Amino acid sequence: MDFAVRLALLYAGLFTAIGVQTPFLPLWLTAVGLDAPAIGTLLATGTVARLIAVPLGTRAADRFVSPRWAIVIATLAGAGAVTLLGAATHALWIFCFYALATAAWAIALPLAESYAMRGLPARGKAYGQVRLWGSAAFIAATLVAGWLSALIPPAQIIMLIAAGYWLGAAAAWWLEGDEPGRVDAAPPNTAARPGHTAALGLVLAASSLVQASHGLFYGFGALHWSAAGFSGAAIGALWAVGVGVEITLFACAGRLPRALASPVALLALGAASAVLRWSVMAFDPATPFLFMLQALHGLSFGATHLGAVQFVARAAAPRRAASTQGLLAWSNGAAMAAASAVSGYLYESYGASGYGAMALLAVAGGACAVCARRFTRVIAGDEA
Repeated sequence: MDFAVRLALLYAGLFTAIGVQTPFLPLWLTAVGLDAPAIGTLLATGTVARLIAVPLGTRAADRFVSPRWAIVIATLAGAGAVTLLGAATHALWIFCFYALATAAWAIALPLAESYAMRGLPARGKAYGQVRLWGSAAFIAATLVAGWLSALIPPAQIIMLIAAGYWLGAAAAWWLEGDEPGRVDAAPPNTAARPGHTAALGLVLAASSLVQASHGLFYGFGALHWSAAGFSGAAIGALWAVGVGVEITLFACAGRLPRALASPVALLALGAASAVLRWSVMAFDPATPFLFMLQALHGLSFGATHLGAVQFVARAAAPRRAASTQGLLAWSNGAAMAAASAVSGYLYESYGASGYGAMALLAVAGGACAVCARRFTRVIAGDEA
């Protein structure tokens, strides 16, 4: 089986699990007796676990195991933890197994990015055309799980979540194992050069700020639309538009003009799209405008993600490929956690006007991307 096909199945498996867990885990937690404060604490525990585990796990992967086995171990740990979570009856064990599962999956994602960015270019394959299957699987899993959740008791929803995790673990097992995991001969540490260090820091800041600007939308966008009278089908359609454009961007990324395809250009495009999106959202626009604004998700998230992942892959020293992708995941996660915490206050106090603060975050991210341009020539292949 082709390397890209195996990798596409991995992305599909990883995001199937996320697509089922994100909307439906709270239903299961409620069914097993956790109240709203306990669920909030549990989700916060998962965030803390991810922030601790990602730098440790990706660094260990760079040092001790091959890329394929690192992904296999992480996904098996996540799938096993979710299975035990389903059998847990005491709140303490629920907390422990949930933290382990989310930490393992959080490690698997940057490991997959590192594996992809090392293996795909060597085979003449475009990253976006493989990564799009993760986005497609996410929305498909959410829709299918939503249909199935109406047919089974809430206490059995954990079985759907576990099935998604085991699908990811199975896909990891089928990855090719010929990508080198350890670099015995120490290459020049290009990431330590001043230009590389500055560029990488600016790109991490740009990505984190732009992705964090989605915090209010992720946390309260659907809630605001529901309060405004939108049906569940309408909200689902709005989400589908955004993911659809994201998938289209991933599919076409390999054919973009050089001026737009460079990592920093993609970051700047993502930031500009986020500024426009949140600035207009702050005025609570009418429905037709919402669909156009949702189409910008393909750029505000998708272009930012593509630019950051590709830049990090070029900037990282070979022996630190996984841990540098882990650093990107960590910085994005930390910024999103902070933005999400602030978003609750913004939405409660200002409603849709709170998107103005998100636009300011995107402006800051765009400024970092613009500043990064002066350093991009020290990164091989990015002279745009």
